[in-house]
Amino acid sequence: MDKFKRTLVTTALPYANGPVHIGHLAGVYVPADIYVRYLRLKGEEVLFIGGSDEHGVPITIKARKEGVTPQDIVDRYHGIIKKSFEELGISFDIYSRTSSKIHHETSSDFFRRLYEKGEFIEKTSEQYYDPEANQFLADRYIMGTCPHCKNPNAYGDQCEACGTSLSPLELIDPHSTISGAKPILKETKHWYLPLDKHEEWLRKWILEEHKEWKTNVYGQCKSWLDMGLQPRAVSRDLDWGVPVPVEGAEGKVLYVWFDAPIGYISNTKELLPNDWEKWWKDKDTRMLHFIGKDNIVFHCIVFPAMLKAEGSYNLPDNVPANEFLNLEGDKISTSRNWAVWLHEYLQEMPGKQDVLRYVLTANAPETKDNDFTWKDFQTRNNSELVAIFGNFVNRALVLTQKFYGGAVPAIGELAEIDRQTIAEFQKVKANMEHNLDIFRFRDALKEAMELARIGNKYLADMEPWKLIKTDEVRTATIMHVALQIAANLAIAFEPFTPFTAKKLRNMLSMSEIKWSDLGRIDLLKEGSHIGQVELLFEKIEDDVVAFQINKLEEAKKKNELSNYKPAEVKANVPFEEWEKTDIRVGTVLECCKVPKADKLLQFRIDDGMGGRTIVSGIAQSYPEPEKLVGRQVLFIANFEPRKLRGIVSEGMILSAVDADGKLVLCEPSREVKPGCTVG
Repeated sequence: MDKFKRTLVTTALPYANGPVHIGHLAGVYVPADIYVRYLRLKGEEVLFIGGSDEHGVPITIKARKEGVTPQDIVDRYHGIIKKSFEELGISFDIYSRTSSKIHHETSSDFFRRLYEKGEFIEKTSEQYYDPEANQFLADRYIMGTCPHCKNPNAYGDQCEACGTSLSPLELIDPHSTISGAKPILKETKHWYLPLDKHEEWLRKWILEEHKEWKTNVYGQCKSWLDMGLQPRAVSRDLDWGVPVPVEGAEGKVLYVWFDAPIGYISNTKELLPNDWEKWWKDKDTRMLHFIGKDNIVFHCIVFPAMLKAEGSYNLPDNVPANEFLNLEGDKISTSRNWAVWLHEYLQEMPGKQDVLRYVLTANAPETKDNDFTWKDFQTRNNSELVAIFGNFVNRALVLTQKFYGGAVPAIGELAEIDRQTIAEFQKVKANMEHNLDIFRFRDALKEAMELARIGNKYLADMEPWKLIKTDEVRTATIMHVALQIAANLAIAFEPFTPFTAKKLRNMLSMSEIKWSDLGRIDLLKEGSHIGQVELLFEKIEDDVVAFQINKLEEAKKKNELSNYKPAEVKANVPFEEWEKTDIRVGTVLECCKVPKADKLLQFRIDDGMGGRTIVSGIAQSYPEPEKLVGRQVLFIANFEPRKLRGIVSEGMILSAVDADGKLVLCEPSREVKPGCTVG
């Protein structure tokens, strides 16, 4: 940082066709906020820019499905996302959006500048066109049969049944999802950014000049460069987005990958209309992009090429991208609702913003994919936040109130163990700084928690609650040191758990804090009073975790049902053969499990003809067979009797196999006389 006067921090723009989830938070927003809060504590000049990405095909598809406008969609989700970030304490200086007037103007001006410098190439190609809707079709607006697995509902870019990437031209019998018409090929002109022209300087700039970048970022960049860069279209045929600002480009907008990163610039201009260039063009400013691994190529190769082609902007100094966070051993999927949504978490876990921030940081996917589980969430809260951090602070403050009426006691002569403890916790600052400066937030958090561990061990070894009875002077020194450690915790945890840090500062009656104060043992003055003591954290019980796990399981079950495909129909049976089957209605008189048979239930049925016994293999779907008594079922009455586990079964009870594999009894919609036939 020595060679720069200020730092501009940007975060990937979340796509405004849905809320944000914990994968977004762990990969981008929590680490970015930690770093910005750290710089602010150091007194450095920093600007934190965020916003919603509001253009592109997925938004138009969602709008069409819901029968609303794309603006309605982005207005809804921009509001949800912005409010969620605020409630989690993501401390943006501005959180704006790409549908704003200033963004459209900034993106248009940026395109025009490159266009006038001759930085684009024009290409004409054939693309699918809907002759009834009179518009070119994005890949997602084309469906047909997959040439690989014969799925009839494959999209123009991918078959979701077999996972194969496709081009629209590969589809068999393609049709437009807008009108249903068969698309035709029609010529269209687009503008391309010739990335191959920038390959040589990109290779030198990244591979030679930025070897300090994270290995996952450096490696992905090298892979792209080694494959060779190709021209990339900056425009597309669509009616939602920033119009291409040149003559003859009617019905074309800037490709979302091109206009979205310009949102960092437009949001800065919106916040600082008279001073924005200092943050983008002054060589004393360094720029950092916090992103997920799916955005590495855009922020390390494509956006720098755009900035370099324009000529007046700084290039990023670092792009500390993270990998992906999985959920309960499975990839997070918004389409399958396999996610922990931030806005829902904030409603269901009020006051626990810092617990989520802590767990996501402790489990951050910094160099490889990592996994979030609700059990780990509970364990980290109960075993670390409650038992270590919260326990130490509570003991130190409660004992101070009990022994000294809430006043910070005078410090006497330090014993060797006091000096060792102080020296130990003073090392934490340097260790934290080292890790924060190189974006190792997980390790920095461990160092912060080490302060609380040191404090806990110190109190446990000193036992001031016993010593007070025999040596008040020595006890005062011990409690003074313990309170200074607590005050240090309020600084160390500020970047990670800002709500808790503020609560702790209020309890300790601390005013302004600075990073340079970390490690001092005179943060609290002798005789100053602590405020009302409250618990910093509370235990999370099993039922809370069970609720969240069950919520995920329900989402999985619902997704399985929505994607359920019936089994293939068996070969036709002559009507005369089917007529031989005698299906009737019976009422269950008795039902119990068959001993030593996990799958079998024994029924006694009122069949209107004196009754009968039927054995059925549905025990695993009905674990409480006694509850079936009184219900009516359908059964085949003319099956030949056969013995099952020594019981003569006189028929077959009919059941359906649900999408989740469970058996469901077939029964009439209203009660009828036992023995009635079905036909």
